[in-house]
Amino acid sequence: MKKVLNTFLPLYTTTLLMLLGSGLLTTYISLRLAGEHVSGTLIGSITAANYLGLVIGGKVGHNLIARVGHIRAYVSCAGIITASVVGHGLSDYIPLWIVLRLIIGLCMMCQYMVLESWLNDRAESSQRGAIFGLYMVATYLGLCGGQIIIMMATGMGAALLLVVALCFALCLVPIALTTRTTAQPMSPAPMELGYFFKAIPKLLMATLVMGMATGAFYGLAPVYALAEKLSTRETGLFMGVTIFAGMVSQFPLSWLSDRYDRQKLLFGVSLLFTAASLALALVPSPGFYLLLGIAFVSSMAMFSLYPLGVAIANDFVEAERRVSLTACLLMAFGIGACIGPLITGAIMEPLGGNVLYFFFTLCGGVIAFISWMRNRTPAIVVDAPLPHVVMPDSLATSPLAVVLNPTVDEEAIQEVMVDNPEDEPAGDDEDDGSLDEEESDTPLAEPPEARASDENKRFG
Repeated sequence: MKKVLNTFLPLYTTTLLMLLGSGLLTTYISLRLAGEHVSGTLIGSITAANYLGLVIGGKVGHNLIARVGHIRAYVSCAGIITASVVGHGLSDYIPLWIVLRLIIGLCMMCQYMVLESWLNDRAESSQRGAIFGLYMVATYLGLCGGQIIIMMATGMGAALLLVVALCFALCLVPIALTTRTTAQPMSPAPMELGYFFKAIPKLLMATLVMGMATGAFYGLAPVYALAEKLSTRETGLFMGVTIFAGMVSQFPLSWLSDRYDRQKLLFGVSLLFTAASLALALVPSPGFYLLLGIAFVSSMAMFSLYPLGVAIANDFVEAERRVSLTACLLMAFGIGACIGPLITGAIMEPLGGNVLYFFFTLCGGVIAFISWMRNRTPAIVVDAPLPHVVMPDSLATSPLAVVLNPTVDEEAIQEVMVDNPEDEPAGDDEDDGSLDEEESDTPLAEPPEARASDENKRFG
């Protein structure tokens, strides 16, 4: 663990600062606009623009990294984000904010891809779990830290925007000062949408709904808190506790996922999400601590849905298709995250803040129904249970999230997602050397693969 920290500390520090700024900016925009009585539709549009940028950035990031290299790509994106954050303070024109959030989402996806491809390239198979586990910890700590800053703020003035800009400016320093890396440029994974629409149509639909709930949460949960007459400090605590629930949920989920039927587990978690959300939707003005407790349970369940969906999808798809599977799932999740805030924001304005958790109730019910409508005959023959994959929401995961999946052979990742040496740009002298002076020749161990007949590869 000490060696991992020493080797990857610059990347972890960069991730922490980047997500600190992102978490603060997301909550700040929602709180400020809600305080100025901006319509829920416009607030939802700003959140949707951020997720649309994340989806588009999956394509742009591959090309940018291949063209200029990892360090230059990251530094340029950090500069654009910093300028975009400052732009929020120069004008209150909402359509401009929507464009700026789209740009920030696109550039942040490029940053995620730089960090995750860099970590994957330098991760030895024996340390891969620890390396990406610490990456997830840095991610969630950054998101929660942004809410703590909101709690300490005395108002929603431009000073908070300056703190966000400061975080994004500082996050490029550890990367810019790093002189040793052998991370390879990436090329996009094939999508194979037609195949997956036929193989796992219901799971793709469930993933879309998961994205709708998550996007609505990040964009409109602060608006819900204000509708419940919470102070700025209480709203920051509410957001921090509910985001922290996402990290807490992964540990018991990984244990349960490797020991029980994952489709039954998805059904149970979605029912828990539905029940907790319905309780918040129906109880009029619960006490602050009761609200925190129920919201914590609801968020634990919500942030558990996507990792379970990914694990189930990997059970139903052959190993050679899992790279493109990850890209398709993230695309479905991102599209849902664009739609969710738009729908919820439009109906929150006339109907009130409780609509957010009514929307979560509906999403949970749909996911539960989809997971219940499964084949009654065994769909796969399991030689050994596939490991659970701990993954965050799309705010912190690029299309390179496949590297977190221990069921994917390392050779498959390199074959599909790494450019050929002769296609790589020359002259990027910052990409010479390595983060770790010792090179590992040990391939990632290939786990036993689940086998399925062609007629039994349908989810549901």
